[in-house]
Amino acid sequence: MTPSGNLGVMSTREPKPPARPKPLAERWLETGLFRARWLMAPFYVGLAAALAGLLYVFIRDAIHEFGQLNTMRPDDAILMALSLIDLSLAGNLLLIVIFSGYENFVSKIDTGSDDDRLEWLGTVDFSGLKMKLIASIVAISAIALLKSFMHLAEGDAIDNIHLTWLVIIHLTFVISGVMMALMDWLSSKTSKH
Repeated sequence: MTPSGNLGVMSTREPKPPARPKPLAERWLETGLFRARWLMAPFYVGLAAALAGLLYVFIRDAIHEFGQLNTMRPDDAILMALSLIDLSLAGNLLLIVIFSGYENFVSKIDTGSDDDRLEWLGTVDFSGLKMKLIASIVAISAIALLKSFMHLAEGDAIDNIHLTWLVIIHLTFVISGVMMALMDWLSSKTSKH
């Protein structure tokens, strides 16, 4: 029996030579590049400030709209709800970008308690982030288009060029989303290198 435990079979592998240490300049460069990820943190703080601004606009619009509930027609109530949904979708989009961007590119978020940790936090990769982003943009675009159609249905004058551009932009977002999903699907079917 050989030392490797196999009967009559000798190992032909040569021992791997010890890895040569990297030059000091290369280690410094790699460490500096790795730490440069923290330069993204102020971007996410800025997005959090934008979320606070969005909250202010949401509260201001809600107070204004709710003050008119007694005189609102059903179509006006639907338009109010669509406007508030539009703002909340934009807020959700900001949160998705802040959380998943920070976790993917800067550092893991330590919530201190697993009970409060969002289930999807840390599971959205860059591909998933792109898909969530385009889905939110399509939803926001659809709401803007629906609001314009409702104004048109109420007899409000809407410029045909404006309405045409809204449809074109919405279709562009939808086609872009489908193309991104198709590219992600195709890349998942190809072999990884």
